[in-house]
Amino acid sequence: MSMKQALEVRSEDRTPHKWSVSLREDVFDSFFTRAGGAAKGVFGEGSLFSPLLFGKFFDPSDAFPLWDFDSEVLLSSPQSSTGSTVDWFATEHEYVLRAKLPDLKKLDVQIYVDGGKVVEISGRWRQSESEAKDWRTGRWWESGYVRRLELPENVKWRKMEANIDEEHFLEIRILKHMLDPNVPEEKMVEPKDSEFA
Repeated sequence: MSMKQALEVRSEDRTPHKWSVSLREDVFDSFFTRAGGAAKGVFGEGSLFSPLLFGKFFDPSDAFPLWDFDSEVLLSSPQSSTGSTVDWFATEHEYVLRAKLPDLKKLDVQIYVDGGKVVEISGRWRQSESEAKDWRTGRWWESGYVRRLELPENVKWRKMEANIDEEHFLEIRILKHMLDPNVPEEKMVEPKDSEFA
C-alpha cells in the first residue's frame, strides 16, 4: 500500500487573480500543437487539467459542476479512447474525487476552497521563461494548471481532506451534511385561523 501525504486545504487564496486571463479553444490548440511532452502530460486527454476532459472544450479556470453528473457518462469518451485518470463518486457520507496528477519533478499542488462553493486544484508545472512576466495574470497555462469544481450544497467544506500518494494520485474527500437520526427535524407550526382575525 502506498504512503499518502496530506495536503493543506486553504480557505484563503494566496495568489488571487492568477487565472484572470481566460483560455480560449483556439489559443489552447495553438499552444498544445507546439507544446512538449511535459505539457502533454499535464493537459493531455484524460487529465484532470485538460480543457477537453468532459468531451468538449471547457476552460479549466471556470467552475464545473462535477457532482451533478455521473462519472461513467461524463467521462465515457476519454475513458474509451485513452483511459481517463479521473474518477469521482458519492457514498452515503461523502463525495470523493480521485485523479492522477502530472508526474513532474517539482509537483506543486494547491487546494483552495473559494467561498465554500468552489474547490480549486492548481499548481505550477514549469518555471516561466521570464520571471519578470507574472505567470498569475499572463498566459497561465504555459506555466501553471488549474481545475475549478463547483461543490454540492450539502457539504461540510471545512472538513475537506486532500491527500496525494507516491504514484501522484490526488484524493479529495468532502463530507456531506448528515441529519442526525437522534434529533427530530423541526416541524413547521401552522398558524391558527384566530391569529388572523
